[in-house]
Formats: sequence, structure tokens, C-alpha cells
Amino acid sequence: MEQFLLDALVHYGYIILFIWSIMEGELGLIMAGTMVHTGHMNMPTAILVAGLGGFTGDQIYFWIGRYNKKWIQNYLHKHRRKFALAHLLLKKYGWPVIFVQRYLYGLRTVIPISIGLTRYSAKKFAIINFISAQVWAAITIVLAYIFGEQIIRVLEYAKHHWYFALPLAALFLGGISYMFHRIENNILERRKQRHANRNRQQKAA
Repeated sequence: MEQFLLDALVHYGYIILFIWSIMEGELGLIMAGTMVHTGHMNMPTAILVAGLGGFTGDQIYFWIGRYNKKWIQNYLHKHRRKFALAHLLLKKYGWPVIFVQRYLYGLRTVIPISIGLTRYSAKKFAIINFISAQVWAAITIVLAYIFGEQIIRVLEYAKHHWYFALPLAALFLGGISYMFHRIENNILERRKQRHANRNRQQKAA
């Protein structure tokens, strides 16, 4: 099974990277950077393919937000807190949010959908999204290439000591999720307090 996966990555690596970048991203880019390190991928091609995948994924979410309002209503209900946070970030920071949303855990799909729901220029979003995706791909793949040897050692250790690696990975991912959840709560709580203070001032006036 392991040899089959390795062969698939060697022969179909760019196709897998493109699809992976549409759906998720970082793990696929780390894989690509490591394969560049081992000589199984070309750096510029890997960056271009990963960037195109990331760009395509966000364009899909943007157009879903713009033209699939019925599906969005259900999605909004399930993720209303994240949409509220995305709206706040867009209102406060504007277009730079498009650039950094790839690094915001839990908001990568929500922010493009939120922008699609607005009257934001589709052309402007596509241009910023394309540049952002290429920069994101370049940074992640180059870093994975530089630390390729260390990544390979970690993977080898995880393969032979999975009983340690799995709980540690779960703890790490759980910690990231908890941290971003706390940040999300703090931002929304501050917004609630500002609205409450504004209402009190208006009543007092």
C-alpha cells in the first residue's frame, strides 16, 4: 500500500497536488515541497499548479456565494458565527482579508462565500485571489523544501511510532482549533459590547 501511494505521488503528483489544493491545501503543499526536496517535483511547476488549485477552490466558493442562495441559507444557519466574523473582518480590513484568509483556520471557505454574497467586483476578487494563491503556494512549498530533510525524518518517525504520533497530532490540531475558537469568541464578544455601549449612549442622549 505504501509503495502504491509513493508511485502514485511520483507519477501523478501534479494532478494530486492540484486537486488537493482545491479541497484543502497546506498538507498537499508540504508534500509538494518535500518532493521538490527529493527531486521528484520541479519547484516552479509545483508552485504554479498548487496556486492554480487554491485559486480555483476559492473561485468556486465565491460563485457559490453569488449564485446559490438557497444552499447558502442552510450553510449560513450552521456557520452563522463564522459568517459574522468574516463580515466583521471584511468590513474592518477590506481586500487584504482575501490575501490572508488562506491562513485563517476555519474561515478559508467562509470568507470567499461571504464576499460572493456581497456586490464585491468578481474581477477584482479573481485578480487578488490569483496573486494571493500563488504567494501562498510559493511560501509554503519553499519552506517545505528548505526543511525537507526534517519533514522526512518526522514522517519516518511517525511511521514507526504511530502510537505516539497520532495522539500528538490530535493534540496539536485540537490546540489550534481551540485557539482560533477563543479568538473568534473574543472578536464577536467585543463587537457585542460595542453595540451594547452604543445603544446605551443613544438612549442616554
